[in-house]
Formats: sequence, structure tokens, C-alpha cells
Amino acid sequence: MGSDDALEDALVRTSFRLMAVLTRIGAEHDLSLTQLRVLGILRDRRPRMTDLAAFLGLDKSTMSGLVERAERRGLVARDRSREDRRAVEVFITPAGRELEERLQKEIRAALAPFTNRLESNDRHELARLLDTVSGTSAADRGTTEPPSGP
Repeated sequence: MGSDDALEDALVRTSFRLMAVLTRIGAEHDLSLTQLRVLGILRDRRPRMTDLAAFLGLDKSTMSGLVERAERRGLVARDRSREDRRAVEVFITPAGRELEERLQKEIRAALAPFTNRLESNDRHELARLLDTVSGTSAADRGTTEPPSGP
């Protein structure tokens, strides 16, 4: 197996473990993986519905339904854009922020058995390398998604 194959296999194995953790924690809070992503995206930005849909790879009607269900739960809300009154932005509510913070703590705790295997310097280096692979800049670090595509 070549080094590229080994890297791809390691990334896939890691993504499977991460997805299992995220799916389990989301399900414990009656959230799909996509809903979990939406809360993570909205924690530090207010994207337009169209931008959020494009980033998640969803069509407009699917995105509207997803946001509508989250609105009914009091987790997100919609409002007209301040810059373009024709556009609709989505933002997290206080209840959504509280849930998102709780989810982050649960995710961090669930990942600790894996991340704690590394020394502090190695964790920082792995974060830097993963940011490079994902196209995330140092300014974006600490968010679950890159800002321009939420």
C-alpha cells in the first residue's frame, strides 16, 4: 500500500469514527447529522438560506424544511438580511446556542479517548494538518465549518 493509499485509508477510518460519534450524539438529542451541522455552522455566523443550502448540498425546498423543523423546536430563526432585504438569513436562537454548547461538550468528551492518545503538541499539529487538508484557515479554526460556505 502506497503512502497516499495509507493516508486515504486513515482519513476514511477516522471519518467513520467521527461520523459514528456525531450520529450517536445527534440521535440522543433527536437531531440528524445535517441538523447537527446546521447548529455548528450557525454558532458564529448568520448565513443566507441560499448559502447554507449550497454549502450543505441541499436544494432550497429541503433546506426550508430543515430550517422549519428547527424553528418549531426553537433552535433557529429566520430574518430578512440587513444588507439585502430580499434575502433571508438563518441564525441560532438562545435555546439553539444552549443546545449547541451542550453538544460541543458531549462531542469533546466522546472524542477525548481518541484525542488524548496524542501529546499536546501533536494535537496542535494534527489540527493544523487537518485544517490544511480541509481548506480551513487559521482564522477559521475553532469553528465546525469554513465561514464561506458555512
